[in-house]
Amino acid sequence: MSTVIVRIPAPLRGFADGRAELEVEAARVEQLLERLGEQHIGLVQRILTPEGELRPFVNLFVDDQRLRGDDALQRQLSPGQVVSIIPAVAGGAGSAREQRLAALRQSIVEITPAEARRRQEQGAVLLDVREQDEVAGGSPDDAVRLGRSFLELRIEDLVPDLETPVLVLCGGGTRSLFAAEDLQRLGYADVSSVAGGFNRWKDEGQPFEVPRMLDAAARDRYSRHLLMPEVGEAGQLRLADSRVLLVGAGGLGSPAALYLAAAGVGTLGIVDHDVVDRSNLQRQVIHTDDRVGMPKAESARQAIQALNPGVRVNLHQEYLDSGTVDTIFPDYDLVLDGTDNFATRYLINDACIKHRLPNVHGAVFRFEGQVSVFWPARDGAPGPCYRCLFPEPPPPELAPSCSEAGVLGVLPGVIGLLQAVETVKILLQVGDPLVGRLLFYDALAGRFQEMRMERAPECAYCGDGKAFPGYVDYEQFCRG
Repeated sequence: MSTVIVRIPAPLRGFADGRAELEVEAARVEQLLERLGEQHIGLVQRILTPEGELRPFVNLFVDDQRLRGDDALQRQLSPGQVVSIIPAVAGGAGSAREQRLAALRQSIVEITPAEARRRQEQGAVLLDVREQDEVAGGSPDDAVRLGRSFLELRIEDLVPDLETPVLVLCGGGTRSLFAAEDLQRLGYADVSSVAGGFNRWKDEGQPFEVPRMLDAAARDRYSRHLLMPEVGEAGQLRLADSRVLLVGAGGLGSPAALYLAAAGVGTLGIVDHDVVDRSNLQRQVIHTDDRVGMPKAESARQAIQALNPGVRVNLHQEYLDSGTVDTIFPDYDLVLDGTDNFATRYLINDACIKHRLPNVHGAVFRFEGQVSVFWPARDGAPGPCYRCLFPEPPPPELAPSCSEAGVLGVLPGVIGLLQAVETVKILLQVGDPLVGRLLFYDALAGRFQEMRMERAPECAYCGDGKAFPGYVDYEQFCRG
């Protein structure tokens, strides 16, 4: 493979980010044009016909020799050779594009990459308006990356203050002029274009990084998230890095697991030692009739990976107790409580306090449900734990199980989805999670009611200054 110099004539430089020369690695002229087309498709479209032949008003020269004949594009290239593109010209005024660029340079301030870096360090926003495939090769450190096609739609979300200095950067310094003009039209008072774009930025040794980015398949899958400034690509990557433990793959865990997988949470742990029973299928929608008798954790794994193969599923097909909880919980960022018994619920609460994890709580009974987030370790705004609200479990006759009292099949779907919403909010660090609030849902009345909860200073587990007292015999504790 040879590195050759391609000289771009003035009429075509607008299709090569304004550059007069490009370095390209290619062994033959045909390969050189293919490589040019990967970065500058508009340039090659003006050199070759759709059939791949040289246009009759364009000549190519290798050094000083004109390429002619049917095999011209097969000409071998040697390192350091110069390939010149020579189109027919008639003199006179420049093209409309060139005139437009000249006018923009009269109205848009252009600055060097060094000056842009200095101003960025002083608080200016460096806005990289290249598209994703370009940014994937590198982008200035701490740049705001917003492709040109979404500029007008999203810039006010990313830079809400119209007085903030904005430094616009593209590949070679041409598109940034047009983008800067658009920003001025939107009311931004201090807009500059970085001359030479990222090519010059990199050549001059200014700091840049190769950002972690979603691949094309992920961009398709999560496209609706990417449109939301509260999520965007950074938020989607944060979800991909997140690890959520679902305790229970039943009525609450089923909808929560499916929607967290669909949202792109990277790792889901499933704790469940039970097997699928046909009576589960009325509400546990992650399971299917042909998986009756299969362990619930494995059934859930199959459903999750059929929905989103990119999600990693960790199976914990064991009974959660004080002997196993400390080997499971530390590997996760958050616990979603989908249990249906008080012994496990109090154990989850205590273990989440010990490991400083948010506990997304859900509970259902016949036509009623409850949702909250218990998070005493929350930075800045700690909330109560489950014991603050319910220091002791009710007697068995006041809290029969679903198998004893029944439950409306769709109700766990409502509550489990609310748990999934709270989970995503916490992972993305957006909105106001249900910390210190209990959301009560009455399906028969069609009514939500929110109730405030305070931390109990005397709580033995989360009270101020209290050391973790250890686990207890939860079965005995719940028998009273």
